[in-house]
Amino acid sequence: MLFSKQDLKKLILPLVFEQALAITVGMADSMMVSSAGEAAISGVSLVDMLNNLIISVLSALATGGAVVTSQYIGAGKREEACRSAKQLIYTAGLITIGITVLVMALNRPLLRLFFGRIEADVMDNAVIYLLITALSFPFLAVYNSCAALFRSMGNSKITFKVSLLMNVINVVGNAIGIYVLHLGVAGVAIPSLVSRAAAAVVLYILLKNPVHMIHLTKERFHFEPEVVRRILYIGIPSGIENGIFQLGRVLVVSIIAGFGTVQIAANGVANSLDSMGCIVGQAMSLAMITVIGRCVGAGDEKQVRYYTKKLLGITYLCTAIVNSIILISLPWILSLYGLGEETTRLAWILVMIHDGMAIFLWPASFVLPNMLRACNDVRFTMVVSIFSMFAFRIGLSYVIGVQMELGAIGVWIAMVVDWIFRIICFVGRYASGKWKKMCRL
Repeated sequence: MLFSKQDLKKLILPLVFEQALAITVGMADSMMVSSAGEAAISGVSLVDMLNNLIISVLSALATGGAVVTSQYIGAGKREEACRSAKQLIYTAGLITIGITVLVMALNRPLLRLFFGRIEADVMDNAVIYLLITALSFPFLAVYNSCAALFRSMGNSKITFKVSLLMNVINVVGNAIGIYVLHLGVAGVAIPSLVSRAAAAVVLYILLKNPVHMIHLTKERFHFEPEVVRRILYIGIPSGIENGIFQLGRVLVVSIIAGFGTVQIAANGVANSLDSMGCIVGQAMSLAMITVIGRCVGAGDEKQVRYYTKKLLGITYLCTAIVNSIILISLPWILSLYGLGEETTRLAWILVMIHDGMAIFLWPASFVLPNMLRACNDVRFTMVVSIFSMFAFRIGLSYVIGVQMELGAIGVWIAMVVDWIFRIICFVGRYASGKWKKMCRL
């Protein structure tokens, strides 16, 4: 077997802690930004939607590199793995520099395109936040690429430690920028830039150490079109898929925004709690890329099937435990938010829908597709995800939520239908064995 129980434990546990850290710090950031005023938090929240769209595309490039590198490792081609690592980092860095220049040059038109006419003070805050955070995109691309490479080696402990460093710098910097220096949105944006730059530099330096299975060689860099093509073959469809998914989330939020303050607030609270229930699943999605990618590289179909079932089984078990705890303690958790009775009741219903159904549906809907991606079957996952997003997440949300007047509850019912459709397609694809043709097993 390519991975022992200890190997899987060393890979998965740091990933779980890393995902939990990211979500917790995100909540802390939101609380601190709120003290800078309504215009500041509005500007930051709008730009974060745009930033998440760009970041999801950058993450897809890292995924492409992780798949290719994991396959080389599985095939025992260490030299090719090292070469692909350098190609990934430089390609991602150059592409992201272009994106950064574009975003900075078109900052106000971009904000108007996505969010229409917004108040002048909100726009001013949004522009400041966007210009500063855009400078961090190249660093984030390098960080994501290096982190993906360490995970390909099964060394997620390093990525967790560097993520911890990055988030500590970010939180402390936010506190100083907002509460001490009173810089407003700049006090939030600058720490993001500094923390991402620090994390990128640290991981890049660590990756130059030849003690690692994959490392950056000292030879002069030159583009290898075939390796870049393999990375982009995975990265571009995944980037389109991730970008459409984030865009779909923005459109769904805009639908909910028309239902009134109570439903907006309940939806926001429910989203924050739902993310906690998916921590293990998000970590397992990353682990699936590394594990299955190695099996594909080794040309071992038996191990592809074995580890797919094993990782899905672990995900289902952990998802059931975490979400059950959230559901059992939900009345107490909601009491901490200090919401009105109507908002609390609606938030309770929304969390019950999401976390209750996630126990049965989330792993097969979101973790299994990464098995297909690791087998190079990226176009199928892209087409299914995009169709499902527009047909169910958006289209059915409008029908049930707006036309049938079920509001946010209708939107979340549409989300569950989206999950069910994805499962039918992805489980069917796995059972058919058509993915084998993509990875030439």
